[in-house]
Amino acid sequence: MVLIADGGSTKCDWILLDSKGDVKLKTRTLGLNPAVFKQEVLEERLKENSELKSICDIVETVHFYGAGCGTKTPKQNLKETLQNYFYAAKEIEVNEDMAAAVYAATTKPGIVCILGTGSNSCYFDGKDIHMAVDSLGYILMDEASGNYFGKRLIRDYYYNKMPKKLKKEFAARFDLNSDVIKMNLYKKENPNMYLASFAEFIFTSEVGDLNAYFYKLIEEGMLKFIERRILCFKEAQHVPIHFIGSIAHFSEDIIRECFEPYQLELGSIIRRPIDGLIQYYKDNIL
Repeated sequence: MVLIADGGSTKCDWILLDSKGDVKLKTRTLGLNPAVFKQEVLEERLKENSELKSICDIVETVHFYGAGCGTKTPKQNLKETLQNYFYAAKEIEVNEDMAAAVYAATTKPGIVCILGTGSNSCYFDGKDIHMAVDSLGYILMDEASGNYFGKRLIRDYYYNKMPKKLKKEFAARFDLNSDVIKMNLYKKENPNMYLASFAEFIFTSEVGDLNAYFYKLIEEGMLKFIERRILCFKEAQHVPIHFIGSIAHFSEDIIRECFEPYQLELGSIIRRPIDGLIQYYKDNIL
């Protein structure tokens, strides 16, 4: 039995495959980003899921792909947590989420981008993954991510840059008291997740289809992402560019339009990489 996990700061998807590649279990936990959460939190989030608890003694292999797993210490902390929980497993591997994004998106050369709670990109040459820019997180980077758009929405609300009808709906959906916002940003843990929680408003607003305000918001974020996270690769105009994540999934038309002036080719858009990972494991691992 192989247990595969793909996770970010907000959520983590788990799939158990047998030797034939058949799915035996699908479940989800809260995010397990070891660069964000303490080891006790990681342990607690695993224990909260009864389905994982029911298979902890039969799992032979665990392959975890996640945000925050690109540096040694957080990666080791998560690996220890997984080893303690899945005590019968003989093999446990922890890799960064870009690897899962690549495996889910393509087997050929291309640029693969993640637009989730945070954002990232890499170039895949068909064999190895190449990073052009180190990710410095939600304060300095993360263009076109959930926390980027959440930040923009809050700012526009307070600066009165949001249309009145949207502003009224936004205030009805979220607690926008300045003390509450500051408490979540500067006193509580995981401010990146807090900011990202506002981004769903863009795609679930009752105003209707993406109006001019939302369109401009996404367009500005995407153009920044293109300039800083795609054009940094010399191969950008010669290979397909793939996207992983809900923001890209719901913004496909805008992404296509943003690509045109740069003569970029849009590849696949995958909402949940865990689904693409299943096929990758069937074809290449099992």
